[in-house]
Amino acid sequence: MKLFASRPSVKLEDGARLEIDGLVVRLTVSGRARRISLRIDPLKREVIAIAPSTRRLADAWSFARERRDWALERLADLPPPIRLLRDDDIRIFDQPHRLIPDSRRPRLLPASDESPARILGCGEGSVDQALVARAIRREALTVFTRQAAVHSAALGVVTPRVATADARTRWGSCSPPRPGRVGAIRLSWRLALAPFVVADYVVAHECAHLIEANHGPEFWRLVGRLVDDVAECRAWLRSNGASLQGFGR
Repeated sequence: MKLFASRPSVKLEDGARLEIDGLVVRLTVSGRARRISLRIDPLKREVIAIAPSTRRLADAWSFARERRDWALERLADLPPPIRLLRDDDIRIFDQPHRLIPDSRRPRLLPASDESPARILGCGEGSVDQALVARAIRREALTVFTRQAAVHSAALGVVTPRVATADARTRWGSCSPPRPGRVGAIRLSWRLALAPFVVADYVVAHECAHLIEANHGPEFWRLVGRLVDDVAECRAWLRSNGASLQGFGR
C-alpha cells in the first residue's frame, strides 16, 4: 500500500538527497532491508530513508514525509558538533590533554612535572581538527594493540593484527583466524575519546570474536572473562556514542 501518492519533482534513486521543508532526506536501497524504515545519520544531521529495492523508493520517500516531525525531534536531540579551540582540554583514554597549536608534526606528549599532557602540532594559530585526529589515531592504535595482546593471551589465541578505522556505525569488527592467516580486528579510533574501560571493552569484544563469531551465550561468557561492567560499557556507548562520532569530521 502506498503511503502517499505525491512524489518529489526530482528523480527517486539510490543516494538521492531530497528536502522536506528544510529536512534533508537521503534515499538508500539496502538488499538486507525487509521493510521501509528511517534512521538518523548523526554526522551529516540528515535522515536516511531505507528501501529494500529501487521500486520501493517512492514508499520510503512518502514514509519520510509522514514522519517528518519525528525526524526533526530526533535531530534536535543530537549533541552539538565538537569544536576545538586553542588551549582547550580534551580527554584521551581518561587523561586530559591541552591543545597547543604550532607548525610541527602533530603528536601527543605525556604529562611531566613542568606541564600537563599536551597535543602539539594541531595547526598554526587555530586548532585543525584533522591534525588533532591524526595524533589521537596514532595513540589509539598503540593502546588498542597493547590491549588486544592482553586479551588474546587471556583467551589463549594468537594476537590479532590491529588497525584503526573511521567507521560511522560500528565501533569494531573482527576477521577470525583461518588456516595460514592470523585474525584481524579493526577499531574506531574515536574510542580513544571514551573512558578507558569503555574502549577496552570494545577491544575485548572483538578479541572474543576470534573464537566465537557470533553473539551467543558463549561469546558473552568470554567477554565477561576479559572485562568487568559489560552492561555499563554498552550503555555508555548507547548514550554517548553520537557525540564521539561527531569529532574530527
